[in-house]
Amino acid sequence: MDLLVVVLAALWGAAAGAHLPRAAYRFAVPEEEPWRSHCPDGHALEGWLGRRACGDCAEDAKGAKGTQGAPGRPYAPSALLLATATALTCALLAAATGTRPELAAWLLLAPVWVLLAAVDLRVRRLPDPLTLPMAAAALALLGAAALLPEHAGDWLTALYGALALGAGYFVLFLVNPGGMGFGDVKLALGTGAVLGWYGWPTVLLGTFAGFLLGALYGGALVLAGRAGRKTAVPFGPFLLAGAFAGLLIGAYAA
Repeated sequence: MDLLVVVLAALWGAAAGAHLPRAAYRFAVPEEEPWRSHCPDGHALEGWLGRRACGDCAEDAKGAKGTQGAPGRPYAPSALLLATATALTCALLAAATGTRPELAAWLLLAPVWVLLAAVDLRVRRLPDPLTLPMAAAALALLGAAALLPEHAGDWLTALYGALALGAGYFVLFLVNPGGMGFGDVKLALGTGAVLGWYGWPTVLLGTFAGFLLGALYGGALVLAGRAGRKTAVPFGPFLLAGAFAGLLIGAYAA
């Protein structure tokens, strides 16, 4: 049964990740710029989920000769890359959580985590339409899981974890706004909720792992001569990676 759950989770992750490229492209714009609404060749994009290449560009490539730019060129991160990352994330979560009801919450949230990491890596931005709804969705989904038998977490601790981690990151933002973006503060609300589900040790572990991974990455860039000590790096992916590591350990130990 556990192997079947892992396989099904991986298939779900692959299917969900394959639909993320359009959202990653539309959200990957610098601060204070509107979300993208057209492909690189000027065709309007409808919806937020979809494949990597523009359908209108493909049609132009078949039937027209005056297409601007490169017809049908990809405009976002590879669908294969996003699908693989999401599938692996979901499979590991399923392996650690088993058939407990909170797994449904992790599987629904995982594609959003991958999307946030992809956007932040490209433009150092964590969009509000993703971070704030993710925090609310995490608490709502975990609240539903808490009503089901065999769950292994506590909803109140998830709520307190969200508030505590959000407050902690807010203090860091006030102390050093150049090194900590306000998007990280809002993301911390969601990661605090999922970590808090398994208790305060998991919150501490996931938080420490995020800072450790970020420090290692920054140090590697400095040693490689690709960044200075004051160079800003996107912290969202490391916050998410640390939370993911803490969540895996917390789920496995629960």
